[in-house]
Amino acid sequence: MAARLPPICCTERPMDNAELARRRDTLMRHIGENGVAVIAAAPERVRNRDVLHPYRQDSDFRYLTGFPEADAVAVLVPGRDQGEYILFCRERDPQRETWQGRTIGQDAAVSDYGADDAFPIADIDDILPGLLEGREQLYCPMGADPAFDQRLIAWVNALRARARAGVKAPLEYVSLEHVVHEMRLVKSRAEVACLREAARISAAAHRRLLEVIRPGLREYEIEAELLYDFRRHNGEPAYPVIAGSGANACVLHYTANDAELPADGLILIDAGIERAGYAADITRTLPVSGRFSDEQRVIYQLVLDAQTAALEQVRPGQHWNAAHEAATRVLVAGLVELGLLDGEVDALIEAGDYRRYFMHRTGHWLGMDVHDVGDYKVDGHWRELEPGMVLTVEPGLYIPPGSPVDPRWQGIGVRIEDNCLVTRDGHDNLTEAAPKTIADIEGAMAG
Repeated sequence: MAARLPPICCTERPMDNAELARRRDTLMRHIGENGVAVIAAAPERVRNRDVLHPYRQDSDFRYLTGFPEADAVAVLVPGRDQGEYILFCRERDPQRETWQGRTIGQDAAVSDYGADDAFPIADIDDILPGLLEGREQLYCPMGADPAFDQRLIAWVNALRARARAGVKAPLEYVSLEHVVHEMRLVKSRAEVACLREAARISAAAHRRLLEVIRPGLREYEIEAELLYDFRRHNGEPAYPVIAGSGANACVLHYTANDAELPADGLILIDAGIERAGYAADITRTLPVSGRFSDEQRVIYQLVLDAQTAALEQVRPGQHWNAAHEAATRVLVAGLVELGLLDGEVDALIEAGDYRRYFMHRTGHWLGMDVHDVGDYKVDGHWRELEPGMVLTVEPGLYIPPGSPVDPRWQGIGVRIEDNCLVTRDGHDNLTEAAPKTIADIEGAMAG
């Protein structure tokens, strides 16, 4: 039996109140004393009838408050004498707690979560409009929760209806997301520590699969191994596990995971943990038999070479798209050399003809969300990378059955993905512990 990962100590609240307060202070400096910010917790989602989906807090709400419950609203009122951070949340209810567990309540919202004031969520209609009064701009995430948007508009309209009585209501709605998402783009030391741990656990889980994979298993058994490792480390999958074997590896977001692993095929595994609010996102492509065929070896090495070229571009001052450009050039040149594309490399790139086999970008931001927030362009130009940014680097090639190439290439799908922290002098590959060279993969699978 394959060795299991050792258990580790898990931290439910990796961000202390001081860090959360710094985030709120940064946001309030941007808002200014003429503004007010309102953000709601994620609503609970019904799975069926009286059964709910497992709850996941809204990432922006968690980033600013650390508060884990639904039915909560945070209000930031810069310069308010009685306290700038007000939290509305559920009251303690012994009967409810008998069924659903302890509720945080107003006292702990102040003592444990750093709110200056806390009120029952049932009282929000009476209290919140007064917190908006006298402010010109209302910062809020419009569109995230349409039902809450309607309540917020109603509170503002109620204030505007009292204008003749001298009541001053907000005149302008301002997107809260843009400001918060720019803040989230550059990670703090505490956030980097969480991302490192998510990467470490995920890389170890991928590494353990080298001892598990064999012909005759089904894709869901590979998924189950990953889910086991994620849950035993107090995490969840950051996104639905992709375990596509054979031609299924050519489907970018394949999640059926129900086919038998073919002895002569590859299996593409895209999976990462979300733990303590931060995600990992790793892809490895492995030979089910333990050894790559000649064709698989060629395509795999081409993708690995493209990733190596892309990783060399991840450094401060380099623009976001440089990694994609480098990977694309290596892939297109390789496809031409193999006879899978016909033409000049520059012309093929310009025309986009390679997208038949490489149709996605080479990466994305990574953080609290697996496809994390933050603009990729600023004023129409690709954003420059800065220390503290975290991104994935994930080139791939996909040659599905029926492609206009020699049948020996058909059904091969390869993607290799790592998570990179931009540092002052380059980058740190957080997921390099998951084997990816042909020699390392075949050596580990040979036992």
